[in-house]
Amino acid sequence: MKTFSYYAYNLLVYPLLIVIARVASIFNRKLRDGFRDRAQLFDTLDTSLRNIQSGSPRVWFHVSSLGEFEQAKPIIQTVKTTYPNGTIIVSFFSPSGYRHSQDYKFADIISYMPPDSRRLARKFIKRIKPDAAVFIRYDIWPNHIWALTEAKIPFLLSSATMREKSIRMSPLLRPFHRQLFDLFTAILTITDYDARQFKRFGLSVPVIEEVGDTRYDQVLERSKAAQDIELLPGGFTRRKKVLVIGSSWQEDEEHLIPTLKKLYKEEKNLLTILAPHEPTQQYLERLEKQLGNEISNIRFSHINNYNREKLIIVDSVGILLTLYKYAHVAYIGGGFKSSVHNVLEAAVYGIPVIFGPKHTNSQEAVELARKRGGFCVHDEQSMHAILQRLFADSRFRKETGAVCKQLVKQNAGATGRIMRHLRKSIE
Repeated sequence: MKTFSYYAYNLLVYPLLIVIARVASIFNRKLRDGFRDRAQLFDTLDTSLRNIQSGSPRVWFHVSSLGEFEQAKPIIQTVKTTYPNGTIIVSFFSPSGYRHSQDYKFADIISYMPPDSRRLARKFIKRIKPDAAVFIRYDIWPNHIWALTEAKIPFLLSSATMREKSIRMSPLLRPFHRQLFDLFTAILTITDYDARQFKRFGLSVPVIEEVGDTRYDQVLERSKAAQDIELLPGGFTRRKKVLVIGSSWQEDEEHLIPTLKKLYKEEKNLLTILAPHEPTQQYLERLEKQLGNEISNIRFSHINNYNREKLIIVDSVGILLTLYKYAHVAYIGGGFKSSVHNVLEAAVYGIPVIFGPKHTNSQEAVELARKRGGFCVHDEQSMHAILQRLFADSRFRKETGAVCKQLVKQNAGATGRIMRHLRKSIE
């Protein structure tokens, strides 16, 4: 196993990465937080291990951050249901993912992934003693992979993707990644294209199979749970046409607010619920100033004082998916900034979704636009045109919403396909 790649990584690449990260941490708060928090990693981990009853099997999931964690959640929940006495360990690379996931009820231990040195990787694997491991999407670390291999622990790569121009496919890095990927028990991809990309490495050991995206299962389960949650007073949206704007940034709102001012003149019963991506006090005050007197507004935390305001500003986090259930139409933010956010959280309710031009990061958004269940807008004019039509034409709105619902239903089931492979590794 100790090939040229092994020595090159440990003697040259890893030390260089640490130096670069240390220097970058001077200017990057997240990196500083990560280094600081990891100083107590093993003390915290040992305390957590002492506080749980030893259960079998013990399964370790590693994710980069919150997005990958969402993809892991359906698998984690199914493992916990299938093996109620088992132990689930989840590790994060990012500080934000680690901090925002401490209360997740299906994980017994939430931890950082230690730095990827030979010593720390072996120490971590020896501490947690997993019967199987699952890496989500792309965040794999060589020394942890080698440590699992040395310990003869099976491990999978789930929700795997491989872009056509991925740096891992470059002539310089391809042999290194081929050796790493060939150590996996199975590589389970989101699409058939991803599976073909991994097969281009010429791997001999792992099973490579398209299984789909667990996020479809996740939004279906969460939408079912949301039906029993009432965030708005009874009858609040009766006789109203509701637009929910989810995870918006200032770049989105610069187009949305002028559009809404026009739309309110045409749709007297329009109610907008706007959930900023980062509802800090400073952001909320800026947004209220931008809305001015033309669009009456109220914060969600003051909803009991509602007096026919046209727009509700959501000043809390964690409730967006439930709010989408009240919507007739949804706008998903991020498409005028750098990348669109999760369109599935709205699409699962069978409502049309709208997003900005920077949406190609989302395969679901691209697919919905192709099938005419989602609509890409480029400016105020195109935004106003599609919103006006969707609210004026209920038949068109229902037809496009049905496309969204159908896409979610057709792509559900990835969790079950992944579990077939994971059970083999566990048992």
